[in-house]
Amino acid sequence: MGDVGIDRRAFLSGVGGIAAGAAAVSLTACESRTDRSSTKSGKLLVVRDFGGAYGEANRKAIYDPFTKETGVRINVVNYSSDQILAQIKEGRPRFDVMDIDMSNLVRFEHEGASQELDYGRLKNTRNAGIAESLLTPNGVGKSYWASVLAYGADAFGGRKPASWADFWNLGTFPGRRALQGTVDWPELEFALLADGVPLDGLYPLDVHRAFKVLDEIKGSVGTFWEYGAEPGELLDRKQVEASSTWAGRVQSLIKGGSPLAYEWNGARRQSNGYGIPKGAANSDGAYRLIDFALRPEVQAHMTRIYPEGPVVPAAYGFLTESTAVNLASTPGHLLSGFDLDIAWWLENGNSVTRRWQEWVRN
Repeated sequence: MGDVGIDRRAFLSGVGGIAAGAAAVSLTACESRTDRSSTKSGKLLVVRDFGGAYGEANRKAIYDPFTKETGVRINVVNYSSDQILAQIKEGRPRFDVMDIDMSNLVRFEHEGASQELDYGRLKNTRNAGIAESLLTPNGVGKSYWASVLAYGADAFGGRKPASWADFWNLGTFPGRRALQGTVDWPELEFALLADGVPLDGLYPLDVHRAFKVLDEIKGSVGTFWEYGAEPGELLDRKQVEASSTWAGRVQSLIKGGSPLAYEWNGARRQSNGYGIPKGAANSDGAYRLIDFALRPEVQAHMTRIYPEGPVVPAAYGFLTESTAVNLASTPGHLLSGFDLDIAWWLENGNSVTRRWQEWVRN
């Protein structure tokens, strides 16, 4: 993903980040009476997204073209998940559309914080081939991203680790390892894949088995990374030989000339999506923007700027093969990886994360 660190940590810990809070206060303070009136009249739409490079890509691929076509101006805010919930529960959400990960959209549904979507108003979801798991009552998928196995291209004497079993094989692929810390759900699936569990047999996760497998390489795991750029930095500096990482991050480094490589086999896919908060001032505009963003050509435009896979298969008709090969939702990568089971993690995530943190400390 690359720009979700503060928000995801807030989701896992249950508290918002100070930096995110400061940004939210600043953005709120800048809202004028004219802006609020424009929102009510439908001429202004306020979108919450992750900001950074992702937000800039949204601006170029979605927001500006949408404004040009409709005349609806877009303001962008970046609230944490807990700030989002607090505003909605106060009955005063200061945004009309949520662009956030699907895990949070399902959470907001459970919290009664989002509107049930009227898919009759989202014509670009009809017979579009969007995965059923991304067409939830209160949220619709927008893009795929993935965590993958990355390594130094010259780390193993020309040998290339092709699976998580190879990541665990310290005899054939010796050296230091890095795994994700608390920035996202613990990577138990990778341990189970390394131990021979098939992709379609991962869930429900065998937590005890996963930690037993993790114990096998604990002595070689020197770092638990906490921000998106960290795995690439560790690999670039040869502080580790192999690490889990977000695919888009390592792709950017390779494009910039870093001697790194990565493997799609066993990739853990997740998705970002759209939702509409309860109490949104401009629900009509929200539906128009979401439907616009799910046009195949718009999905392709976004992908060319920011390396996340489109959820609408027809978007691939607008992409070159050289672009498609680097995306989590290409047909081949869909078969060689798996989707994180949101329902399982929402039910078990707190207890598993506590055990993971204890395992890391000890």
